[in-house]
Amino acid sequence: MSATYLMPTYNRQPISFTRGAGSWLYTQDDTPYLDALTGIAVCGLGHCHPQVTQAIQQQAATLVHTSNLFGIDWQERAGEALCSAAEMDSVFFANSGAEANEAALKMARLYAHQQGFKRPKVIVMEQSFHGRTLLSLSATANPKAREGFFTLEDDFIRVPFDDIEAIQKVAKEHDDICAIFVEPIQGEGGLNTAANGFAYLEQLQTECDAHNWLFMLDEVQTGNGRTGKYFAYQYSNARPDVLTTAKGLGNGFPVGACMVRGRANGLFGAGSHGSTYGGTPLASRVVHSVYDVLANSNIMENAVTEGQFIRDSMTDALGQYGVSSRGAGMMIGIVLPETMDCSQLVDRARDEQKLIINVTGGHVIRLLPPLNMSRDESEQVVDRLLELLKPLF
Repeated sequence: MSATYLMPTYNRQPISFTRGAGSWLYTQDDTPYLDALTGIAVCGLGHCHPQVTQAIQQQAATLVHTSNLFGIDWQERAGEALCSAAEMDSVFFANSGAEANEAALKMARLYAHQQGFKRPKVIVMEQSFHGRTLLSLSATANPKAREGFFTLEDDFIRVPFDDIEAIQKVAKEHDDICAIFVEPIQGEGGLNTAANGFAYLEQLQTECDAHNWLFMLDEVQTGNGRTGKYFAYQYSNARPDVLTTAKGLGNGFPVGACMVRGRANGLFGAGSHGSTYGGTPLASRVVHSVYDVLANSNIMENAVTEGQFIRDSMTDALGQYGVSSRGAGMMIGIVLPETMDCSQLVDRARDEQKLIINVTGGHVIRLLPPLNMSRDESEQVVDRLLELLKPLF
């Protein structure tokens, strides 16, 4: 497959898909592949969901773009629906998760500026991933991703994920902290979850409340039903001041969102931030369509049931070899022994089992199947993974 005119910014796999339907992707010769990655947690409703497809077709034939110089009815409707689902007060629509996170980090700086801070710091977590724009990349933990870009290291304090004592320690050492920014489950870092589950978020909010910091959650990957709740923080009693999301927000259509409440409410005013393409009539109608499907079906409940089935089936079959699982809903990490060579698993799963997976954190198989995957398809994911893995033990 030639990509002569494309910048070599991706290590692309030697395959191309020409169509998708539900949990399946198809090549030019119509070979089916079971998709347990969904564009990295993007197509949560499966490929070409009929209700979302209809919304795109109808709006594309009606009005695509006017700019935010004018009122946008579908943006108002999408904003109301999303804020209702997220329990937030207002929203800024962007084009991606990175842009949503950039907005959140700009907001933290503005919040600090209003309190008289000259060079504020945001607490972020080791093994985090927040995007590839300059500020969101600076917040990201991976040194390889930051290398060569002169990122803003001095603006962030990194602490281990799931370590409240580390946060309390840096709070005593620094008087210029303005916010904590954290993923409820670390996606790129290896599907890392806190030892006490989502109660960790409540502990983080307690620290933020004690120090008058913004409590900011990156739910770019965990949001929009991925974990079995509309947003993962809703498994807890925590309430963020800033909440970002993208990926499943448009089921494949590029759109992101940054929502606020509490201490962050009212920080942005006219001219504080903007986006030419943010919240177009087309993007906003897609967001509303995805919301309508999630809010009026049992898809999130299905994500919990099928995700648990996949995790339990894998650990029942391979637990004796030191294999474990973690995650929530259809955000699944199958944790292999660190000594196992996982370098060829993605290619072998694709070529031998016609199964699309990902490996993250070095030795964690990351599965992000459609939220509405059927039991038969879940069984196929398990069977194909076991066919792949059992000979390695």
